[in-house]
Amino acid sequence: MQAIRHLIRILDGISDWVGRIGAWSVLAMMLVTVFEVVSRRVFNAPGIWAFETITMLFGFHFMIVAAYALLHRSIVSVDLLYEHLAPRAQALLSIVSYLVLFFPFVITVAVHGIGFTEYSWSMGETSNTAFAPPLYPFKAVIPVCFALLALQGLSETLKHLLVLIEGGNQPEAQHE
Repeated sequence: MQAIRHLIRILDGISDWVGRIGAWSVLAMMLVTVFEVVSRRVFNAPGIWAFETITMLFGFHFMIVAAYALLHRSIVSVDLLYEHLAPRAQALLSIVSYLVLFFPFVITVAVHGIGFTEYSWSMGETSNTAFAPPLYPFKAVIPVCFALLALQGLSETLKHLLVLIEGGNQPEAQHE
């Protein structure tokens, strides 16, 4: 059980670290937005690049912090039945849900995301706008996001497995 707990700490640490780093993309979005507003309103010189840059940064942010959100239970869930179950029944339902719903979806998107990203890199894909930034680095975030989600899903499944085996309460979301 100690090995499982150690693996959980490692996986949770990865999600926490990536999420904290990824959160800084909000600052980049804010700076680009402020720059664009000042350029447009004060100097009457709007940039063709700002909107698209903000959109790509938002997509990056949304995806790179997904595993962090799962770790800290910031993802929306509907717990109508779940909250009325005993802890072991909750753990069993969570494990089945992860195995039947979560992992097939996450692994499918990760695998297809790799092919999608490889194709984008191979053709040097750019946006179809006047700004025409490269899209392939941002598309590479797709398989990374879903690989991180798979790792965090493994951690969550192991936490529920420990509850199922040892009893006790549901694993709490990590907090500082």
